Amino acid sequence: MTENKEITRKEQREEIIKKLFEFDINNDTEAFVHTNMYINNSVNGVLEHIMKIDQIMVNNLVNWKINRLSYVDRAIIRFAVYELYYTKTPFEIVINEALNLTRKYSDEGDGKMVGCTNKVLDNIKVFLKK
Repeated sequence: MTENKEITRKEQREEIIKKLFEFDINNDTEAFVHTNMYINNSVNGVLEHIMKIDQIMVNNLVNWKINRLSYVDRAIIRFAVYELYYTKTPFEIVINEALNLTRKYSDEGDGKMVGCTNKVLDNIKVFLKK
């Protein structure tokens, strides 16, 4: 007998990033269906607003181009931008979670991608607080 265990918000965020990564690699923007409403709504929310999210990223990347970002980094930053603009999740939580995901899935120990992700999201946060 299997247990229906509630997955943590951290695990939900990881699943969202994996799905966004997959959609980006496949260049797919079809509607996504998942039984977890947070995952479902988040992935579809990013896909629905992807053009605006990407423009926000382009406007706030420093010394980077969006197409230079890896698929995983784009997925992490896209989801964070979505959360900053379209949810009520506090800025600090969004940024901290994005940095943790970057450390886990992207950063090679040199801190470059963590620094890049932090700078982009901090620029956006400053703009949104005005």
